[in-house]
Amino acid sequence: MSNATPPPTPCDVDVLCVGLACYDLIFTVDHHPGPNEKARACAFMGCGGGTAANAAVAAARLGASAAFIGYLGKDVYGDQHLAELNAAGIDTHLVVRGEEATSLSAIFVKPDGARSIVNYREAIVTRLTPAHVPFAQMRPRAILFDGHQPALAVAMAKWARDRNIPTVLDADTVNEGHDELVRLCTILAASEHFSQAFTGADSPQAGMAMLAHLAPAVVVTLGERGLIWQRGAQSGALPAFPVKVVDTTGAGDAFHGALAVGVAQGMDWDELLRFASAAGALCCTRRGARPGLPSLEEVRALLQRA
Repeated sequence: MSNATPPPTPCDVDVLCVGLACYDLIFTVDHHPGPNEKARACAFMGCGGGTAANAAVAAARLGASAAFIGYLGKDVYGDQHLAELNAAGIDTHLVVRGEEATSLSAIFVKPDGARSIVNYREAIVTRLTPAHVPFAQMRPRAILFDGHQPALAVAMAKWARDRNIPTVLDADTVNEGHDELVRLCTILAASEHFSQAFTGADSPQAGMAMLAHLAPAVVVTLGERGLIWQRGAQSGALPAFPVKVVDTTGAGDAFHGALAVGVAQGMDWDELLRFASAAGALCCTRRGARPGLPSLEEVRALLQRA
């Protein structure tokens, strides 16, 4: 690890998010460029991103206290992202910074909200370990993992399980560490892609059934088709909230951040899924993942209208 600065003091929060932080470069295009094609964007936005970092901001906007554990480079993108997290009220004492560059994502968004994402991370990136976190001083009411930083995430998931701290796994794409994390976390919130790629199943429903043998509760998100879930012998489905879609980037982060907030607050299962689904839907109504994360008032208003 190259000159990484360890964090000073831990925090006592509702939601602790562990995993990826990057910086998003968002281009609005009328179509996704093809091979050897040059395209011109009609709008551009730069902002902090990353699944776990966005989930932390989502939790804060929903009225919860939140902290983020992850890596940011000592570069202009890392500086800007850290400033954004601090401005959002996120506890960043556990952010580790080093000489490897901050992860970057170029996001191309079409008028219908569909997007393509290209991510860059250096081949040798700072890996966080349990030594970076003073476990004995931590008091989170819920922890969210995104599958990144696996050495730390697996150790922390085991620590949380031993202390009956509920955990949520944002399982979007299959990453190193998922084999253990899916068996350790309280709620496995998987994308449609993950449910099939991880299990080899030929449908999200079949993938969910297989994942339910590994995790106490499984939620599989299906985009505009809503979600399906299984807890033990119980299962069900929830349709998506009807909204005008502008950009789907960050909808999953909003969903998972809200899910972690609801878990920390002890919401019952049906209320929890509706709360998270409303947050995810509202994120689709604005351009950009971080700017699209909704407030608690906006989520409550959508729930009241539905």
